[in-house]
Amino acid sequence: MNTIAELTSKRILDLCQENNITINKLSTISGLTQSTVNSIINGKSQNPQLKTIFKICNGLNISVSEFFNCDYFKNIYFDD
Repeated sequence: MNTIAELTSKRILDLCQENNITINKLSTISGLTQSTVNSIINGKSQNPQLKTIFKICNGLNISVSEFFNCDYFKNIYFDD
């Protein structure tokens, strides 16, 4: 079972591939530091903030709902 952080990383990598851009380019167009995006991709950030995801979405010209509207996030369950 993947964590939300792992799924978020996969989704970002997929979107970069779909848009034919690098992580560096994504950082630039999103107004984020490359270290911030790298920490999500590399799993160092276990709980990426929604405002960071929002900036990534803005950089890619997609909505937050489009970001999460993929098979990765369809069956997520939380253990309390």
